[in-house]
Amino acid sequence: MAEVKQTKPDERQDRIKKLELLEKNKINPYPAKVSRDFAIGGALEKFSELQKKEKEFYIVGRLRSLREHGNLVFADLQDESGKIQLAISKKNIGDDEFKLFLKTIDVSDFIQVKGRCFVTHKGQESFEVTEYKILTKTLRPIPDEHFGLQNEEEKLRKRYLDILLNPELRDLMKKRAQFWDVTRTFMKDKGFFEVETPTLEITTGGAEARPFKTHHNDFDTDLYLRISVGELWQKKLMAAGFEKTFEIGRVFRNEGSSPDHLQEFTNMEFYWAYADYEDGMKLTQELYQRIAKEVFNTTKFKTRGYEFDLAGEWEKIDYREEVLKQTGIDITKASEAEMKKKLKELKVKYEGDNKERLTDTLWKYCRKNIAGPIFLINHPELVSPLAKRTEKNEKLTQRFQIVIAGSEIGNGYSELNNPVDQRKRFENQQKLLESGDDEAMMPDWEFVEMLEHGMPPTCGFGFGERLFAFLADKTTREATLFPLVKPKF
Repeated sequence: MAEVKQTKPDERQDRIKKLELLEKNKINPYPAKVSRDFAIGGALEKFSELQKKEKEFYIVGRLRSLREHGNLVFADLQDESGKIQLAISKKNIGDDEFKLFLKTIDVSDFIQVKGRCFVTHKGQESFEVTEYKILTKTLRPIPDEHFGLQNEEEKLRKRYLDILLNPELRDLMKKRAQFWDVTRTFMKDKGFFEVETPTLEITTGGAEARPFKTHHNDFDTDLYLRISVGELWQKKLMAAGFEKTFEIGRVFRNEGSSPDHLQEFTNMEFYWAYADYEDGMKLTQELYQRIAKEVFNTTKFKTRGYEFDLAGEWEKIDYREEVLKQTGIDITKASEAEMKKKLKELKVKYEGDNKERLTDTLWKYCRKNIAGPIFLINHPELVSPLAKRTEKNEKLTQRFQIVIAGSEIGNGYSELNNPVDQRKRFENQQKLLESGDDEAMMPDWEFVEMLEHGMPPTCGFGFGERLFAFLADKTTREATLFPLVKPKF
């Protein structure tokens, strides 16, 4: 039995000729109407029953192989649910139709077939075709199923082919969807109301990152793509009388690319009135443990050279004490010059020379040595412009970050609701922006006005798809359906 070859150097032109032949025979190569009685996986599940009935039915899919043997062609037909072997013979479909099939149909074409279940003499469950119809004539072949795409850039650029050829990648994307389904169900079960907030903003509040900028022609004003999932908007909903809200949505940050840093990604944020960061830690620990069990069927993980277990109670680590322990620098007392000297000793590159950036860089050096899961607490006010101060020390804040595998995988606060304090912190952020710090937070004076009307004590928290990537032991880029790729042309 000979495999039908699909490796001609002028294959695209050859397929165009086949397309023209179909049209010459008054056959639409791209019809809209499709007949389908079963998905292939469903037909295979009911194979014995359908075989006994000897009833003909329709299935559809993409041809993954063709094997010609005289007056008989064996083919593999695949849809999302599974794959089945077809037997297409001159006897069953007629001489003219069989000849046209050989002249016009290629591997990777989509077809509809009518027929019945049967078992070959070798015992393989198959489908005997009595009628076929072209659904999509392809002009380019797909790569070999066994070798797939070898070039990493081509895999990302032609993601649709990589997904088609890689069952593991398809399963990863389904698991990603389950990850967000479990998150959404958990939040709703806890009484949170799902909301949608603006993607275009006049100022980008809620995080420190460089935004994407655009222009609104009708208003003649510059706008920004949001860098958080509606943090300031959801807090306004707390003032509006809602007590539990959450949103799962896309955020955008005009920053560098890496395997774990994307310009566009999915985050979830919730806001919970009359709760503080202690309540937030309890809720998020329960959420992460639920995700681990329901999506990955375990609480124990290995990723990026770290091992950790999400089960049980998580340790709390003090921000200042951890930096002091690992570097010898007391961030509450050290000067900027001392911080720079230490970073140079540690051979750590840093951007910006203000105390906020230097403090954050020292912490990021330290976090790489923590497998987690832990809650990082007692952040300096300097790096937490939206968090309430602690009652014991006004230089520290009621903020918590979840650290897993040396990275921050979640961030929450007892939200600042003192309008006077918030105004002062925004003024400080404004000075940082004016000094050239592109990642400083843009002040939102309408938000301050809202706080003057009154917002209840509130806990806010957010995490993103990086958590899924870490638990799946993939880079964030790998765990995204269509990550951004630099244009080829």
